[in-house]
Amino acid sequence: MNTGKFILTGWICATLLCACGKDPAIGGASGDATAQTVKANAQFALALPLSEQRDFEEAKRGLIARPTGQIRADDGSVLIDFDAFKFIEGAAPPTVNPSLWRHAKLNAEFGLFKVTEGIYQLRGFDIANMTLIEGKTGWIVVDPLTASESSAAAIAFARAQLGNKPVSALIFTHSHADHFGGALGVLSAGEVAARKIPVIAPDGFMEEATSENMLVGTAMGRRSIYQFGRDLERSPKGLVDTGLGKAVAYGKVGILNPNHLVTAATEELQVDGVRFVFHNVPGAEAPAELTFSLPEMKAYAGAEILAQTMHNLLPVRGAKARDALRWSSYLDSALVHSAEAEVYFGQHNWPLWGHARIAEFITQQRDVYRYMHDQTVRLMNAGYTANEIAEMVKLPKSLDGALSVRGYYGDLRHNVKAIYQFYLGFYDGNPAHLNPLPPQESGKHYVELLGGADKAVAAARSAFDKGDYRWAAELLNHVVFGAPDNKNARQLLAQTYDQMGYAAEAATWRNSYLSAANELRNGPPKIGINRSVVVDMLMQTPVDQFLDAMAAGLDGPAADGKDWKINLVFSDLKVSYVLWLENAVLHYKKAAPAANARATLTLTKPIFVRMVAGTADVKNTLLNDDFKIEGSKIDLARFFGLIDKAPGTFNIVIPK
Repeated sequence: MNTGKFILTGWICATLLCACGKDPAIGGASGDATAQTVKANAQFALALPLSEQRDFEEAKRGLIARPTGQIRADDGSVLIDFDAFKFIEGAAPPTVNPSLWRHAKLNAEFGLFKVTEGIYQLRGFDIANMTLIEGKTGWIVVDPLTASESSAAAIAFARAQLGNKPVSALIFTHSHADHFGGALGVLSAGEVAARKIPVIAPDGFMEEATSENMLVGTAMGRRSIYQFGRDLERSPKGLVDTGLGKAVAYGKVGILNPNHLVTAATEELQVDGVRFVFHNVPGAEAPAELTFSLPEMKAYAGAEILAQTMHNLLPVRGAKARDALRWSSYLDSALVHSAEAEVYFGQHNWPLWGHARIAEFITQQRDVYRYMHDQTVRLMNAGYTANEIAEMVKLPKSLDGALSVRGYYGDLRHNVKAIYQFYLGFYDGNPAHLNPLPPQESGKHYVELLGGADKAVAAARSAFDKGDYRWAAELLNHVVFGAPDNKNARQLLAQTYDQMGYAAEAATWRNSYLSAANELRNGPPKIGINRSVVVDMLMQTPVDQFLDAMAAGLDGPAADGKDWKINLVFSDLKVSYVLWLENAVLHYKKAAPAANARATLTLTKPIFVRMVAGTADVKNTLLNDDFKIEGSKIDLARFFGLIDKAPGTFNIVIPK
């Protein structure tokens, strides 16, 4: 029995973790922008005040120093290349939407910045910002980025410019990995305990931070490659931005347990001599989130309920749909919380200065989410479907021309559908959509109806030549799924996605289209989830969450009719679980080992986590005194063999 393998069930964390290889397919390179795409982008530019310079002045304001070179992982792989986006200068190329190009130029203003007296930001070291607030004894770090490597590089760069002060407190604004994953790059658990360093987070932070991606982490991780354009070349035909920042550092993800949770709606706290007024804002942008005011500094920190873009109500990578109405209400409160502020800073993009400017910004953000919500609900009640409403809702002129609420990360059409899903679900009430055929079966019927794959491709080519890319994509998608061996369909669909990406204002849409084109040409990833980078975070994940994920990974048909039971004993935690199969469902309960179990596995949580992450050495594990098996090893292997080991390499734009 390979005990190092039987528990590897494909259950882990999310947005950052797919290391991808190439699978030969049709090959080829991204095409140039067609005349229709060039014309569409030119017309798009005419409708917006893209020459406005105030944002550029604010994005550059307070620059102290720029980093150079690269941030690398232990294996030498490049996580962040500070020179990778040097091409983003001058006028927009034909292959990038001009509004997105402007936003990409703003996000390319990276380095160490002084926001105001006592507040500094490190931008461009990761997709998020690390904020440093000067306390009496050291730096109060707000959001230590995604990975230990990027956060360590950021704090080292700041110390080289500002002085070698210790970290005196750590604040997590919310439960998304790009805001806590680099915690161990700035502090260790031992240092927190020895120096009694405050680690502050919103109520529910640990549960949400460790659980959000456990159940569907494999699917979210795979889809996140599309959202963030991880495998795209950095070029005018590839990744230019993510909307929230330049790129994600795909390094080691860790976490630290907070020792102070903000549980009240508003809570005032002295942190290393600095007065903070925290505001809980859960259940909108993140399940657990806080913003804060710094009254003496006349500053307001918007965490991620505010950014220089319309945000996602439903990320491209997937998540639970977010509450637009609640989000809008939090922003209404933010106008009160920032009433004395002369500077705003967020954990993405660049700050703002001047109270009138801040109030205008927050008001526009508030009203975008409320307008989307109200107009979608109005049209839902008039009987329109999500797809219809997405075509109908247009922002009023007063908001449509506000560049800070353009859809660089979110998208109006996507958000409308998220609001529809939030209230009514995926079904639009039309029985034709109640039980539709799966893509491959539907594709076969469409190809047959159109007179074969070649005729369908010819029709799509005609649409492509007219610049009707949405219709071309719809037709070709049916052909690719209905006639998977037709390379002409895949090639033309890749070319179609090129053009749709080149014209997209939303970075997330651009990255999705271009990633799809890349995979149509070169195939899906060969290698799935790299679990080793999240071992530090998994050590803090409750055992119950692992067991819930195991239950969700059970192969139900294979488990049908089986009534097996095993014991799982954690010797270091002094806790045991009984796991059993009933009605093809995996159940568990915290209880003393059952006498009638087929086997008992005793181990420590660190061994368990390393086995889950695939980093456990099988021989050493078997010889470890903290690892033992009693009862039937064969039955134990069979039990865990029923848990799917999803590799996270599934096809998306070609048939599975």
